[in-house]
Amino acid sequence: MREFIFLSIANNLPRIGYCDKIRYIFLRLAGMKIHGKCNLWGPFTIRPIGGVKNIEIGSGTFMNTEIRFGVPKDKVIIGSRVQIGPRVMFETVNHGLVYEKGKGRGGWTKPIIIEDEVWIGAGCIITQGVTIGKGAVIASGAVVTKDVAANTIVGGVPAKFLKYCSE
Repeated sequence: MREFIFLSIANNLPRIGYCDKIRYIFLRLAGMKIHGKCNLWGPFTIRPIGGVKNIEIGSGTFMNTEIRFGVPKDKVIIGSRVQIGPRVMFETVNHGLVYEKGKGRGGWTKPIIIEDEVWIGAGCIITQGVTIGKGAVIASGAVVTKDVAANTIVGGVPAKFLKYCSE
């Protein structure tokens, strides 16, 4: 019930600067682990109910609008000073390709780890089991299915190495 109430408040605060800067407090009260001040615009979709406890966000992180978390069992851990564009999805669950009669396709989950100072462009999908290294950049619209090395730029579907970031 606590998650439902505080997530609803966070998602329905007016979209003005002051509210954007305090939204993280209500998300923390909902059960999200937030390690300092963040600028979180929302709204956030978190599936299933009770999954908010599987999300961890570092200080100084910015998250734009319409972020989705699919976190039934495993965590999404987002580092400090991460920038996340609008409509990004973090999906910790996947389904098998083989259909077994009476059982379906089955499913499995793995955590997602986003290290510090990563930039994730608009509309990206980050899939289960992925780690994105410190300082990496994910181009808008990319589907990240494999680990991304630190200080690299990746893009495409599926995401592939494009170049190294300059320091």
